[in-house]
Amino acid sequence: MSINQNHLMNTTPHIHAMIVAAGRGSRFGASIAKQYTKLQGQTLLQHSVARLASSRYIDQCLLVIAKDDHTAQTLNFALPIEYTSGGAERWQSVQAGVEALIRAGAHDSDLVLIHDAARPAVPQQDIDKVIKAALQEPYGAILATPVADTLKLSYTPPSPQSELTHDHIEQTPSSYIKQTIDRTHTWQAQTPQVFRLGQLRQVLTHVAKQQLSITDEASAFEHLSLPIRLVTGSRQNIKLTYPDDAILLTAILAAQS
Repeated sequence: MSINQNHLMNTTPHIHAMIVAAGRGSRFGASIAKQYTKLQGQTLLQHSVARLASSRYIDQCLLVIAKDDHTAQTLNFALPIEYTSGGAERWQSVQAGVEALIRAGAHDSDLVLIHDAARPAVPQQDIDKVIKAALQEPYGAILATPVADTLKLSYTPPSPQSELTHDHIEQTPSSYIKQTIDRTHTWQAQTPQVFRLGQLRQVLTHVAKQQLSITDEASAFEHLSLPIRLVTGSRQNIKLTYPDDAILLTAILAAQS
């Protein structure tokens, strides 16, 4: 990377908050976009913005939404909001957000904090903690939790024709244990993830040129062997992915209020 790391760490950068909310949340299975699911009378998106507003480091937020999203701008938020349109993949939405921040005058040495709309229960102290860690790093830091459960790698054997039902509807293939995965150095990534803006822009350009498949922004840095710091976060910071998660999140939000 061409950005001078010593210069980055000797400045006091501005913190730019970004929430990526351009997806549909297909695994959640609802008729509306997942970020507009309501818990305790507010959408997940409103809850998530309010959590960012609780941090003394954050004074505004960029929402990256789908081009055909006509809901976000009808909502009231706890922070001043700017909008930009996202892409088909998550990383493309983040890239669109990065370019919007740069057009608005952000500097390479600034930090960009990226949060999921579907994580409405992140504690304020965790937001501040990951920002403080990223301020000390040349590339960035993310919230994560050490994996506590036993992990199994699975395999699915080929299904013989005899496994078809009598009306020819194929059954769901069965999975079997292949091996247990050592969890000693295994972490479950969360958001917020916080990066130097210029560095993030460069690694996302690399992802685009190489047509890489990544699941979060930290993965882009991993492809270039650039170190991203892990900051232990709360297990309350769960993501709404499946319908059952709404029950847990409702209980967590009630306990936190």
